[in-house]
Amino acid sequence: MKRNEVDPKYIWHTEDIFASDADWEKELNATSAEVETLAAYQGKLGDRATCLEALNAFAEINKHLEKLYCYTALKNDEDQGDSHYSGLKDRATSLLVAVNTALAYLEPELSALEDKVLDAYIADPAFSDFSYMLSEIKRVKAHILSDKEERLLSMAAEPLGAVSNAFRKIDSVDVPFGKIKDENGKSAQLTHGSYSYFLSVKDARVRRDAFKGVYKAYGSLINTLSALYSGNVKRSNFYAKARGYESAIAGALYADNVPTEVYSNLIESVHKGLPAVHDYVSYRKQMLGGEQHMYDMYVPITESGELKCNFEESFDMVLEGLKPLGAEYRELLLRAKNEGWIDVCETEGKRSGAYMMGVYGVHPYVLLNHTLTTHAVFTIAHELGHAMHTYYSQKNQPYMKSDYAIFVAEVASTVNEVLLLKHMIANAEGEFKKYLLSYYLDMFRTTIYRQTMFAEFEAAAHQMDMEGKPLTPDSLSELYYGLNKTYYGKGVTHDKEIRYEWARIPHFYTPFYVYKYATGLTAAVDIARGILKGDRLDMYKNFLSAGGCMSPYEVLKLAGVDLKKSEPFEAAAAEFAETLAQLKAL
Repeated sequence: MKRNEVDPKYIWHTEDIFASDADWEKELNATSAEVETLAAYQGKLGDRATCLEALNAFAEINKHLEKLYCYTALKNDEDQGDSHYSGLKDRATSLLVAVNTALAYLEPELSALEDKVLDAYIADPAFSDFSYMLSEIKRVKAHILSDKEERLLSMAAEPLGAVSNAFRKIDSVDVPFGKIKDENGKSAQLTHGSYSYFLSVKDARVRRDAFKGVYKAYGSLINTLSALYSGNVKRSNFYAKARGYESAIAGALYADNVPTEVYSNLIESVHKGLPAVHDYVSYRKQMLGGEQHMYDMYVPITESGELKCNFEESFDMVLEGLKPLGAEYRELLLRAKNEGWIDVCETEGKRSGAYMMGVYGVHPYVLLNHTLTTHAVFTIAHELGHAMHTYYSQKNQPYMKSDYAIFVAEVASTVNEVLLLKHMIANAEGEFKKYLLSYYLDMFRTTIYRQTMFAEFEAAAHQMDMEGKPLTPDSLSELYYGLNKTYYGKGVTHDKEIRYEWARIPHFYTPFYVYKYATGLTAAVDIARGILKGDRLDMYKNFLSAGGCMSPYEVLKLAGVDLKKSEPFEAAAAEFAETLAQLKAL
């Protein structure tokens, strides 16, 4: 479909940012002229009035930059073959680089101020928009080294980052994937994308051949991949030691402003819920019949439950599923649909997938490529969850406190998915109900339990290195193989090839990131359960409205979720067990 064939009500309103390209040009020129003025504040941030003026200038120019960049990004994504908007996007990016260069002195100079000066700024009502930013600068000062040491670490960043760059290159280009026979007996190339597809097909021979083919490829490079991952672990531990953290986990979570107890509590609490996972894995084996291998873990145990709904039908389904969020939330969803926040249809040249982009002072934008599938219905709910989170944050917080942290970024979107799914389950029958229950169970298995297994592997590998134990192909593979057995239990055959799975996980090269997937779904399930019981909606609205006005851990507590305690994890485990019981009853 060509873009000019789409009903205008299904096209987002980029004119809400700039009415025309001419207006964009005018704004770009005005903002460019402001860049030179930013140098005037350098070396003067110890003066209250000058510092306040500098911070306000910083906030204002970044608001303009956001609008300039987002407008071009949205227009470019309408047709990625359009060189005009690609060129405008490049110009916006160049201005962003120029501003960042001009303001490079800001954070180091603020960090160099005495604590009593920063404390005075933080307590000053005139600095209220910047209080959290300044508090964060003060908080991390304890781990900022001398100028000479910081320069050395900065110089070391590129060579120390070579191991992760090498992994990405190998993983993208050099892994020797072969070919297999697909379910129709035709030769098919194994790739990262095709592997996911082959693991879900009904033909066990195809699943087995894909599984063995992929791990044969990674196994052939296991010495190289082990050396790279060992180097990455050593890099992570080196930075932690250099900055005075007790461990790499402590350093990573300190950067997120999340207590380290959250990480250890996640692993400990999830372990307590593993009997239910083992029960589910054994149930899958029973339903599939015969032996269940690791390559069978992604094949559906129910018939497909595809909904073939157009956008209007899908949106109405989302509206109905999100009723527990109240009338105000419903009106915002309708505004998103009716006021040009959403670009709905797949068209020639349009960016694939789905995302949400917030524009402060305007409204959120949601890109969809709607199809007649069940997944598309959940995608609407998911992206509108991001949009509502952004809307509430931007409405209730000043610009400098409106951006919520990655740690909580997937909570609102997942709350929407969980509420919609529970509504659909309650109103479904027969095979479709079984499909939805199985879908929910696999969401838990892959997002909470599997990601926690990854998190435990990372923690153990880093601890091994700290204790001077070598990270070899055997030690890493045996560590992973043991965890796989612990998490999946005896209901599945732990094929020897699965010991190499760690070697193909790109997230391991961004240490201690994957735990956020598990905590995000845990928090969302706990919040959704509370909302459905009628005692959490106001708290949840406070969470949505908080943006980045405090630490993400404290922001999440506004919604009644304390991840240092066991209750959220117990609620998620109970939800998993209850869902499995429903499926078994059918």
